[in-house]
Amino acid sequence: MTRENRSRPSELGPLEPGTRQRAQLSIRIADIAWTALSVVAALWVVLAAADAVRGTGSWAYCAVALVLLAIGLTMRLRAVRRRDRM
Repeated sequence: MTRENRSRPSELGPLEPGTRQRAQLSIRIADIAWTALSVVAALWVVLAAADAVRGTGSWAYCAVALVLLAIGLTMRLRAVRRRDRM
């Protein structure tokens, strides 16, 4: 009773220099990073706005969070458009 060790082909394919997967890797990492920044900034906006409304926080934190959210969403959209071109 021996098991056959069959290697399944990877969906990513080889990540060797010059391959299409290697070229898409940096775009994919940037896409994930900008998405994470957008999510964190959105949470920050909600929490900062709630604190400012209750009077325990400052509106300045909310404004900074909104700027970061705008930057994150803009870069996220640019990453998606760049990915579609490849």
